[in-house]
Amino acid sequence: MTGELTGHTVAVMATDGVEQIELTEPVKALKRAGAKVEVISDKDGEIQAFQHHDKGAKIPVDETLEEADPQKFDGLVLPGGVINPDALRLMPKAIEFVRYFVKNKKPIAAICHGPWTLIDAGGVEGKEMTSWPSLKTDLSNAGAKWVDREVATDECLVTSRKPDDLPAFNRAMIREFQRVHAAAK
Repeated sequence: MTGELTGHTVAVMATDGVEQIELTEPVKALKRAGAKVEVISDKDGEIQAFQHHDKGAKIPVDETLEEADPQKFDGLVLPGGVINPDALRLMPKAIEFVRYFVKNKKPIAAICHGPWTLIDAGGVEGKEMTSWPSLKTDLSNAGAKWVDREVATDECLVTSRKPDDLPAFNRAMIREFQRVHAAAK
């Protein structure tokens, strides 16, 4: 995976409580593929990542939601962690940011609890998706067709269940981001 996403700029939206590996591993994969990656948050400076229940690293923030223009990004990554997406879905600016990608059919990759934010942004109805199992009812009630497998891809959307799925998630994310970008040309 080298060069497939050269010239792409990808936003990773997260806040305090993000599952560290679900942010850091997709970022590494995207950068290896040539993409420029920016962490977007409601916080300025840095956010506190978690490794399951324990505090992990501090993650630098590139732009705040107030500053970020979704039009400059070619794709969006929504990492999980229980706290992170639950907090983001209560922020109108965060939902507005995600909704831009949904409405403009720009690719989105969401893992674990990350799809929660997509529910509020109107991005799950009619989509085949996977997630952490506790989101099955939420996603189904919002009109998604929930499946239990390591990765699900439906049009511009890539979803996975958990950190163990990251290798498959990253491969599918890069393929879908590249496919959508090529189709848009």
